[in-house]
Amino acid sequence: MANELSIVLCGAAGQGVQTVEVLLVKALGSSGYHVFSTKESMSRVRGGNNSTEIRISEVHREAFVDRIDLLVPINGGIRKNIWKRLDRSTLVLGDREELKEEFEGREIRFIDVPFLGIAREAGGPVTANSVAAAVMCALFGIDFTILETLLKERFAKTPEILEKNLLSAEKGYERGGILLEKGEFGLKLPKPDPRWSPLLVDGHKAVSLGALAGGCNFVTAYPMSPGSGVLAFMAQNASRFEIVVEQVEDEISAVNMVLGAWSAGGRGMATTSGGGFALMEEGISLSGVTEIPLVIHLGQRPGPATGMATRTEQADLELALYAGHGEFPRVLLTPGNAAEAFELSRLAFDWADRFQVPVFILTDEYLLDSIFELESLEVEKADFSHHFVEAEPGYARYRVTENGVSPRGIFRHGNGLVRIDSHEHDEKGHIEEDFEVRERMQKKRMSKLRLLEEAALPPTVKGKPGARTRVFCWGSTGPIVAEALERLGNEEVCLVHLKQVYPLHNSIQSLVDEAHRIIVVEGNSTGQLARLIRLYTGRNAEHRLLNFRGHQFSVEEVSEGLRKILEGGEGK
Repeated sequence: MANELSIVLCGAAGQGVQTVEVLLVKALGSSGYHVFSTKESMSRVRGGNNSTEIRISEVHREAFVDRIDLLVPINGGIRKNIWKRLDRSTLVLGDREELKEEFEGREIRFIDVPFLGIAREAGGPVTANSVAAAVMCALFGIDFTILETLLKERFAKTPEILEKNLLSAEKGYERGGILLEKGEFGLKLPKPDPRWSPLLVDGHKAVSLGALAGGCNFVTAYPMSPGSGVLAFMAQNASRFEIVVEQVEDEISAVNMVLGAWSAGGRGMATTSGGGFALMEEGISLSGVTEIPLVIHLGQRPGPATGMATRTEQADLELALYAGHGEFPRVLLTPGNAAEAFELSRLAFDWADRFQVPVFILTDEYLLDSIFELESLEVEKADFSHHFVEAEPGYARYRVTENGVSPRGIFRHGNGLVRIDSHEHDEKGHIEEDFEVRERMQKKRMSKLRLLEEAALPPTVKGKPGARTRVFCWGSTGPIVAEALERLGNEEVCLVHLKQVYPLHNSIQSLVDEAHRIIVVEGNSTGQLARLIRLYTGRNAEHRLLNFRGHQFSVEEVSEGLRKILEGGEGK
C-alpha cells in the first residue's frame, strides 16, 4: 500500500472544523501532496460533534477509510463512530485537560496541544480552528506563508477577524514547530511531489461547474440538503456567470419554472433531494408529455420522509427510474467522483436538449461533501444552438419523425405558433382524444428510448477482462470498491462501475453473461441496482453487499466483505 496518512478532525458544529479542513486541504494540495477529504455532520447548527477525514498520500485517492493515524479533536464530545476507528497506532493531538475524562484509561498516544488555550491568548476561542490548522501545517513542514495566504483569502472582507486568526495561526505554528523539534510527532508523511498542484473541487462545485459548462443559465430550488449546496454555489456566483437563480416556495414551483425556462430557450436545472424530488413528480410527467427538456440534480440522503438530513445513501435509484405517472423515456446519470460529476452534469444538458427528455443527475451527500483533486476541468465550449429551431407558419411541435425527436421550437422565435399542453395532443399540439392519434404520439415518445440506448455511456471496467467474478456498483461507491479490490489483489475479480444506470449500456448483458459470479455493492437496503440488472439481463446477482446505516462504505469494510464472499461467505 502506498505511503499515506489518514487525519480525522472533529469538533462541535460552529467550532470551525470545516474551516480547518479547507485550509489544510488547500495547504497540502499546494505543497505537492495528493489529498482527499470527506466529512460527516450531525443535523444541527450548533453543538454535537462533527468530523472530517483528510487522506494524504503519494498516489491519487478518493475513498473513505476507517483507519485513523492522527486524530485532532478541537474539543470534547467525541462520538462512538470515531472511537470505534481508533487503535493503539492512532496518535491524538489535542487539549489533554479538555479531553481528560474521555481518554482516561485508554492506551492511546497523546500529544498535548491546548488549542482553545492558545486561541484565548491570541485571537479568542473562536480562532481555535486556525490554531489547529497552523499546528498541523508546522508538523507537516508546510511553509507558514502558504497558510497566511489562505487565511487572507478566507477572511479578506473582515480585517479584524483576519488579524485575530493570523495571530492565533502564528502561535499555533510556533507550537507545532516546538513539537517537531522535540521529535514528539513521529508520524511518517508521504513524499510530496513539487510538480503536483491540483485543482481542489467538492461535489457541489463539480455539479455546478458541469452544469454551467453545459450552458445552464437558470437554476431554481427550494433548499433541501444535500442538494442545496448546488443552489448556494450558483447563487453566490450568479452575477459572475450571468445566470438567473431563484429560491422558490416549494419544489412544485421549482420544476415548473425550469420547464418554463427551457420553453423560452433557456437551459434550466432544479436541485433537490428525495423529499423535494417526490413533489416534482407531476412536473416530471409534464416534461414527459410535452417533451420539454428537463434537468434535475437529485442529491440522495436516507429516507423515508425527513430521514437523516445530513447523511448519505443510494436509495433513490428506483424513485428516479419510475418517477412521474405514465410512461416516457428518461436518463439517469450517476457520477462516482468530482470529475464524473462535472462531465455528466455538462452532458445532462446536451442530452436533455437533444432528446427532449428529463435527465436526472443522481449524487449523494458523501460525494457532494467530499473534496477531490483534479488536474483540470477543461471542456470545449458547449454548442447548443442547433437543438431548437425557428418556428415557421404551420409549425408542428410534435411532428412524427423517424427517430421520435421532433424539431423543437421555442416561444417568440419565428413566426409560427408553438403550442404546448399537458393533455394528449396531435402533431401541432392541439388537444386530441382520438385513439389512433394517442397511440401514434405514445409510440413517437417511446421511440426515443432507442436513441438513448444507443447513446448510453459504457460502464468503467477495471481489472482483468476475463475475470470470473464481477463486482457491480454505481455512483459514489465506485472509487471505494475500486480501492477495496486493489487491496484484495485478486486477478479473478474485476470492477464494473456504472455512471449511467438508465438506460443501461448494451455491454451490460455480455458483462453479466460472461461472469461466473456477480456481486453488487450499493448503499441501500434492497439492492436496487441488483434488481435493475436482473430486469435487464434476467440474471440474479449471487451476492449483494449493502449499506444503509446513513454513512458511506469504507474501503476496509468493502474489502473485508468481498473477501468473505470470495471465501464462501455471504453478503447482506
